[in-house]
Amino acid sequence: MASDSQVKSQVKTQASQGNLKYVSLVTLTVQNAALILWMRYVRTRDVDEMFISATAVMLAELSKCVIALLIILYQERSVSKWLDHLYQNLILNPMDNVKVSVPAFVYVMQNNLQFLAVSNLDAATYQVSYQLKILTTALFSVGMLNRRLSALQWIALVILMCGVALVQLQSSTSKGSDGEESKHQNALVGMIAVITSCLMSGFAGVYFEKILKGSPQSVWLRNVQLGFLGTIIGLITLFVKDGKEVSESGFFKGYDWAVWLAIMLSSAGGLLVAVVVKYADNILKGFATSAAIILSCIISIYFFNFQLSIQFVGGATLVMISVYMYGRFPYVAPAVTEASSNA
Repeated sequence: MASDSQVKSQVKTQASQGNLKYVSLVTLTVQNAALILWMRYVRTRDVDEMFISATAVMLAELSKCVIALLIILYQERSVSKWLDHLYQNLILNPMDNVKVSVPAFVYVMQNNLQFLAVSNLDAATYQVSYQLKILTTALFSVGMLNRRLSALQWIALVILMCGVALVQLQSSTSKGSDGEESKHQNALVGMIAVITSCLMSGFAGVYFEKILKGSPQSVWLRNVQLGFLGTIIGLITLFVKDGKEVSESGFFKGYDWAVWLAIMLSSAGGLLVAVVVKYADNILKGFATSAAIILSCIISIYFFNFQLSIQFVGGATLVMISVYMYGRFPYVAPAVTEASSNA
């Protein structure tokens, strides 16, 4: 029998894990809402010079790489062990870096599209529409990982598409309360950017999962690779797309504390998910997504003059129901009976 001290230790561990689940829920909710709202703010505020979004994407990748390097250093507890770990896994394994360059490239393109999307869609509409990544991830999982979905999950995906369609109907018909701001927005461009971003998110996420499951490297080492390669790809993209503007106005044109905060939120987002996914199950992540949508709507109403409509409320409700259903009713393989196994 277990001693009293062992029992107490187990109870404390279970209580701690239970608390971490709810901390994860709050953290995911705040991060999901804060990143989109802040990106929307820095892209639509009235400033003398607007920053070049591609520079922010590149710096976010660089920040992610540095943070992951520091985490590995903390785990190794020694600079020499840290350097040896990086040498063994990165320098001596160049083909592995080539594999990771695929999702690194896709994530950089996706992050650039996110800035384009939030520049043309209000935060609440973007937050709801971006849940299409659940659909794209599911389809890529079925195709690339041979994953099976339950009947209710397929129904949830249909409900998700209906919900996003309703929200986009509201977005395309609404004139917006801020006429000056709406003049510079194009809902069609925003929606195309969201759909493309969701496709990229689904592919990169599933591809990255396949790499993680097929190798012994830690998620932090993978984030070092993603961040480093993403920085190089982001720099190339920057000079191809905005090279002339950077040479004329400078790399840090339009930068202030708000832009730096957006970069930190973006870089911390991917790393945060890697941490909380250990404690938060799919149901909790579904609740976090729903809470983030509600929080984004409330804040958008008060700070971005967002106007709720019947279409938006109906669409957002359908999306939240679909997110919950998709996480709550996963596919369960039929049990193999003794008779069938002996047949």
